[in-house]
Amino acid sequence: MWDIVQRVREAFWNEDVWLPPNTTWADMTPGSRPGVTMTDYRHLYFPLPLALVMLGIRYLLEKYWFTPVGISLGIKNVRPKKAPPNIVLEKAYSTYRRQLKHKQIQGLAKQLDWSERQVERWLRLRYSQEKPTTLVKFTEEAWRCLYYLCSFTYGLVVLWDKPWFWDINECWNGYPYQSVSTDIWWYYMFSLAFYWSLCVSQFFDVKRKDFWQMFIHHIATIVLMSFSWICNLPRIGSLVLVVHDCADIFLEAAKMAKYSGYQKICDTIFAIFTILWITTRVGIYPFWIIHNTSIVAPTLLPMFPAYYIFNGLLLLLLTLHIVWTYLILKIAYKALNAGQMEGDIRSSSSNYSEGDSKSQ
Repeated sequence: MWDIVQRVREAFWNEDVWLPPNTTWADMTPGSRPGVTMTDYRHLYFPLPLALVMLGIRYLLEKYWFTPVGISLGIKNVRPKKAPPNIVLEKAYSTYRRQLKHKQIQGLAKQLDWSERQVERWLRLRYSQEKPTTLVKFTEEAWRCLYYLCSFTYGLVVLWDKPWFWDINECWNGYPYQSVSTDIWWYYMFSLAFYWSLCVSQFFDVKRKDFWQMFIHHIATIVLMSFSWICNLPRIGSLVLVVHDCADIFLEAAKMAKYSGYQKICDTIFAIFTILWITTRVGIYPFWIIHNTSIVAPTLLPMFPAYYIFNGLLLLLLTLHIVWTYLILKIAYKALNAGQMEGDIRSSSSNYSEGDSKSQ
């Protein structure tokens, strides 16, 4: 059995797949070249416990900082009215959730000798019990806003004196024998820890319409960063990180303003976010980074299979960006017509409505 595992492992980590031509794993081992501090795949375990620490920090900040701030802004932590206990309806709700069809509701009404409207009202109350309060939503956005602000600021500071920040072609100068500095090491580790924490917390946070899109985004980001670390590509990876963090600061801030009741501030921040999003995610990202990785890089260094995997994941992120850009522009268009931002499709939680059951 162990021999089979070893063979599969050796086949998966084939040097011809993961490394440039005429390069071996021994060449990529830390300390194999004097004066060159290369990435170490074993360090990818470090973000896992760090993610747990990050979740603990998030809990403390939400409880002892963000919640008091939210309350001081007038956000009420009011729980919705609970549905009265009912064994029949509770069983139907637990089984079907929001998938109850109109005929099923008719059957439940006959079984309980209720009207259909009474059954629908009970289902709405039952669903609303699980909906998070506005204060909970505010604290979640506050945590993400703080993280993106710190991450973007730190990334900008550590990249400012790096040659590849000003000339992206420097990402390939001397590859694969490039040193990774301590500040870039921490940038990667904290970013990986954050996305690992999101993969866990997403199942407990406010349920959002784009749950699976976001989950795919988090997994793709982790895989992308891990591959780039194994292949000693943190230079281009650090550029991807700093470009992605910029607009998210304003997205989370806009949501915080909306939950706080400051609609005009929300609209202003959302307008800034939209401009930054389009500039970074569908401007700088594809025309600076992906253009370089797809067209320029193959002329500067020999290609290898793992590089195409790496570039394919970058293109997957771009696909998600295009989908989200369409949704964001829809919101902006509706906001211009309505005079205010009505909500963020990317983050809206699902609502049970009487019309939902009737339409089914």
